[in-house]
Amino acid sequence: MPKLKPDTQRARREHILDAALTCFAQGGFHATTMQSICREAHISPGALYVYFDSKEALIAGLCERDRAEFAERLAKLADAPNFLEALAAIGEHYFVQESAEKQRFVAEMGIEATRNPRIAEIFMSVDTYCSESFEALFQRLKDEGRITPTVDIATLAKVFSIIGDGLFWRRAIHPGTDMRSILPVVIDMFGALLHPAGSTGPRNEASLVEVRR
Repeated sequence: MPKLKPDTQRARREHILDAALTCFAQGGFHATTMQSICREAHISPGALYVYFDSKEALIAGLCERDRAEFAERLAKLADAPNFLEALAAIGEHYFVQESAEKQRFVAEMGIEATRNPRIAEIFMSVDTYCSESFEALFQRLKDEGRITPTVDIATLAKVFSIIGDGLFWRRAIHPGTDMRSILPVVIDMFGALLHPAGSTGPRNEASLVEVRR
């Protein structure tokens, strides 16, 4: 059998991860089997095991994909001329545009992490990465004089993580929540904590529309 091209391999791997995400979000970690993922992906078990040898490996692949995407978005946030508007755009992606299915997956893995040491290791590594990345970002912005936060950087990063977790959870259990109306209020709260240089005051819906374009 001829070896698949790298692009084809990557596409198949992503397809399997997408199928696994659907299964984990719908059935949870324990009810999902490798066989059910094969059915969702329309592939044979042999094809699946070429890329992932266990459910834990699939979770690791999904979490790493999320981490890489987050890193890319955070890098753009760091260089944005208007920090609050860029932050609003990130919130728009994660809490409005991203599927509720993805939110359920995150919630499911967080719960599973409390009883499965391997999942805890995978899940918490991404959680720690995100928290530390925000802490490093805020410290950089403070050092550059772009923000003058009202609390210390470590506490600020924790607040961001806790509020982000709450928004994820709310959308996971109440997919119909109007997150678009909530986000401007959340951004105003962050603005009050961060005090960005040159801030013109609270964000409003009109400014968020510009960010989405």
